[in-house]
Amino acid sequence: MTEESRDARLDRELHELIEELRALIPGAEVLFGFLLAIRFTGQFKELGEVLEGVYYGCLVATATALVLLLAPSTFHRIRFREGDKEALLRKGNREAIAGSFALALALTGALFIITELLFAREVAIVVAAAFFAFAAWRWWAVALMRKATDGGGPRAA
Repeated sequence: MTEESRDARLDRELHELIEELRALIPGAEVLFGFLLAIRFTGQFKELGEVLEGVYYGCLVATATALVLLLAPSTFHRIRFREGDKEALLRKGNREAIAGSFALALALTGALFIITELLFAREVAIVVAAAFFAFAAWRWWAVALMRKATDGGGPRAA
């Protein structure tokens, strides 16, 4: 097996980051669109203060997720052909993780709103907490646990 050059590694890692962002961005965009549309329905006025607050939190979290998930593309456009791929990858990695956190908060809040409207606040709290724990487990905890057990470095084949 031949060693990958630094430039080849950076190109591969940039491609991987872009593919991962392509998986997250459409979901955040759809959620943001639905959240905007919900505000203009007749039932929105019946939500009450708590659900309006959760709704607004979801809207802000979704907008934040989109900014974070789209930021690497903007950085790349501004710094295009200036040899700054390593900085882009480091920055983009942090933004993708932070964006996934904001998206998890938004999804949790949306699930809380719908669950409370269908059942009761107590059920909504349990469902939302369980969902966020599930997202945290699948999105971050598994990878962090693996990193802790293997020292964070690449594994030998």
